[in-house]
Amino acid sequence: MKIPAVQTVEVFTEAHQLNGLKILHLSDLHINKKTSLKSIQELIDVCSCIAYDFIALTGDIIDCNVRFIKAQLHLLNQLKNVFFISGNHDLVYGINDLKKELDTFIFLDNTTTFIEFKSHHIAIAGLSDRFSRFFGIKRQEDNIIQFLQKYPNGILLSHQPKDYKIALKGDTDLFLCGHTHGGQIYPFGYFVRIFQPFLHGLHHKNKTAIYVNKGLGNWGINLRYKADNEITLIKLVKK
Repeated sequence: MKIPAVQTVEVFTEAHQLNGLKILHLSDLHINKKTSLKSIQELIDVCSCIAYDFIALTGDIIDCNVRFIKAQLHLLNQLKNVFFISGNHDLVYGINDLKKELDTFIFLDNTTTFIEFKSHHIAIAGLSDRFSRFFGIKRQEDNIIQFLQKYPNGILLSHQPKDYKIALKGDTDLFLCGHTHGGQIYPFGYFVRIFQPFLHGLHHKNKTAIYVNKGLGNWGINLRYKADNEITLIKLVKK
């Protein structure tokens, strides 16, 4: 896993409550038996140098059975103020085992909560991956939408860009996701676009800002081409 420099993306919002909020967005680590402790420590060191309010980790943390990577996951627990949701690979390799190891992280699958920021309570919600139904997990889409509608100017985390429609129904200000790897190897991004509405980067629909993180790890082969991995600091700025 290559650790890149952090890039900052300013996202404009109409909500004064969100002005100045800084979210460190990580996604798709794909930690496996070949992931070194050194690379995990490098990630922690980079993140510790960034001033952020919380970390949003949008799925696919693991890419093998948890029993093979406990040391890497225990080290990852050094990250502070992390909210995470499942990706499809996390479900395949054992989301319950993953939750047990990441005991300092806040698990947001089908859950809602608030973060306190400058005396404001900001609504934040998470959805389990769209493959949840194959693992006997019911996604609480209606409950999430109702919560976000009740507490406007909120934030939604989900793994796949397809879920942006739920963010729109919930009238959220910000939707964060990953999954695509930005295509990982050009020109496979064109194939990804058949299944996903967005490939990478910042997009807008109505009042909702959508950010698709290209992720840190790789899937299948340890190679990227014209789809660099990323760590992104999302900074919300009042229009």
